[in-house]
Amino acid sequence: MKNWKFYNALFVRILFVMTLFLGSVLLLYKGFRFNALLVGFFVLVFLFEMYFFVKSQLLFYDKTIDSILHDDFSTHFPEEHKKGNFNSLYHLYDTLKIQRQEQTSKELIYRSILNSIDTAALILEKENDSWSIFIMNDCFFNLFKVPKVGHWKYLKNYLPGLCSEIENVDFAELKTAISIKIEEQDLQTFMLQTSRTQTYNKEYFIILLDSIQRVIEKKEKEAWINLMKIISHELMNSLTPIRALSQNLLHIVDQDKLEEDDFEDIKSSISTIINRSDHLQVFVENYRKLAMLPTPNKQMTQINALFEDCLRIMNPILKAEGIELINEINSSRSILIDKNQMEQVIINLITNSIHALKEKTEKQLILSSYTENNRFFIVISDNGRGVDPEIRDKVFLPFFTTRKDGAGIGLTLSKNIIEAHGGYLSYQTDAEKTDFVICLI
Repeated sequence: MKNWKFYNALFVRILFVMTLFLGSVLLLYKGFRFNALLVGFFVLVFLFEMYFFVKSQLLFYDKTIDSILHDDFSTHFPEEHKKGNFNSLYHLYDTLKIQRQEQTSKELIYRSILNSIDTAALILEKENDSWSIFIMNDCFFNLFKVPKVGHWKYLKNYLPGLCSEIENVDFAELKTAISIKIEEQDLQTFMLQTSRTQTYNKEYFIILLDSIQRVIEKKEKEAWINLMKIISHELMNSLTPIRALSQNLLHIVDQDKLEEDDFEDIKSSISTIINRSDHLQVFVENYRKLAMLPTPNKQMTQINALFEDCLRIMNPILKAEGIELINEINSSRSILIDKNQMEQVIINLITNSIHALKEKTEKQLILSSYTENNRFFIVISDNGRGVDPEIRDKVFLPFFTTRKDGAGIGLTLSKNIIEAHGGYLSYQTDAEKTDFVICLI
């Protein structure tokens, strides 16, 4: 710390006091007692002045350092000290003040982000082997109706089930479903996820809670919105031209005399109306298929026999499209399924792969199966162009299709059939291949 001005001032004062002291001793030695006492008095005065000078300097240092240690940057730093003895101290104070302001701004942003999410979040901070509450976001507060207490032991009084679940694993990382009773209401199920992190000498424990019912409702709402968009699009594509042509026909027949060209317009308009009506009828029929899927009539069916029947239908199309078929399914196992419905699923998935391979020069379709954890898996893979990222959440949506001639129900119907069998249908895709996986329990 560059306090050379302070040291110079102190040195001058010490030198001056020593000079006066020696002068008083010399006067006393020569017999000038009164003069010696007068000079001695001035020595005492200057000693007091030097004491208060040093004390004021050290007091300001202590006050400033204490403010820094307590994160109190509201203290006014006098202008005369900014360029004087306290120049380095001022730069330290100002730098830490700016850093503290930036840190406070970041904390406000982080808290704002936490308060804006729909997930209940609670962050604990460890202090002397006990946990205190560092952050409780608004969702947690509003969902569980607990006061913003400052310590874990107080939270246990309001949410004993949650706290016990976490304490049972000694605040270890956890991912599980948990039922929590909110006030006097019925038990509600939440997905509990926790993590533990450490920064320097601080340790934090993060608790995230998602209401499973709310997640399901949100997904259902999103699915309904997307479905209504597609249905509205299909209906408007047919109803708009039908209405326009009907108005045109009404205008023609209102004429006093019909020309030959008018009859041609009438025939063309009626033909278009019939075509669009047929399209609407097919659309409604497809919707009926999805909404009225019959309960599977399950019977023990051999895997090999199932695929032999499917490939007997699809082999001519695969050969015509120049697709190499690699059939790795060779299982004598039998499974309890509705054979007709399962054939429809496999044919739908193979057809889907055929369209995905349209633009490829080397076309390959791979069929395989395996058993894992008492579950039977069927995998239909192709090296097609895959599923674009922007539509990956829509592939199973009813009536959604990227093909001009597609109805958009093949994958939806397949998914519904598999789920009716107690299994699930999923897919994985990358730049090299796409796998559709059927899981049967």
